[in-house]
Amino acid sequence: MRGRDDETGEFLSPSRSQQRRDALGVLELGERLVAMTPAQLEKLPLPDHLLPHIRDVQRISSHIARKRQLAYLAKQMRREDDETLDAVRDAMDAGGEAARQETALLHRAETWRDRLLDGGDTALAELLAEHPDADRQQLRTLIRNASQERATNRPPHAYRELFRLLRDVLAAAADATGDDEGATAAE
Repeated sequence: MRGRDDETGEFLSPSRSQQRRDALGVLELGERLVAMTPAQLEKLPLPDHLLPHIRDVQRISSHIARKRQLAYLAKQMRREDDETLDAVRDAMDAGGEAARQETALLHRAETWRDRLLDGGDTALAELLAEHPDADRQQLRTLIRNASQERATNRPPHAYRELFRLLRDVLAAAADATGDDEGATAAE
């Protein structure tokens, strides 16, 4: 039994259900770690003694043996402090957030490219108003060349180069503001 504090009446430890939920959460974290590449694992604040256990699970192909080794990995992870596991979860979530921000940046660059090719000088003026550090002459040249490529069915060299330039401009603006607010205004 868990027992109760005589003075306050509160339980002294978590319930069995809570302990089981916590253990399943650690097992899920272990599954996510096993699915990562070695390069991704290096970026996480993992204790060194857990890495061999993760590699063992990754190399095992038999279903039952893999499941057993994954359970052993989870047992080793449960011995860690909650702060350590929370740090690993935060680092994994931060990686996901970075990927989402990168994807959003690419979508904004595509949107701007399409607006510049369809809208002409009006869209270029809006872009330069929001991002005054952008190279006006290079943008005009790439827009003109991309339009000509479209009209003559040539390979989209300038079209791609325009995308790269816009991505760099938007990324520099996002880095300068320290967040994504300035970049989302571009849409």
